[in-house]
Amino acid sequence: MLSTLDALVLDLLEFIGSNSRSYIEVIEAWRTSCPRLLVWEEANERGFIARSHDPGHEAVVSVTYLGKEFLRKSRPSA
Repeated sequence: MLSTLDALVLDLLEFIGSNSRSYIEVIEAWRTSCPRLLVWEEANERGFIARSHDPGHEAVVSVTYLGKEFLRKSRPSA
């Protein structure tokens, strides 16, 4: 059985999806309350998400290989 934090981390990974989302979009959706910020920090610490920024483009967040594996193992239908 997954912990509440694990379930929220999975929700974040599903929200980001298989394509990258803008950093602003992701942080706006996940900073509305303190527990969600812990989710962001936890996903970063586990190496499940990555932020990148190319000059001339906005910063983006994507799910890493580790994040995709965690999502696949925890929610096979995702």
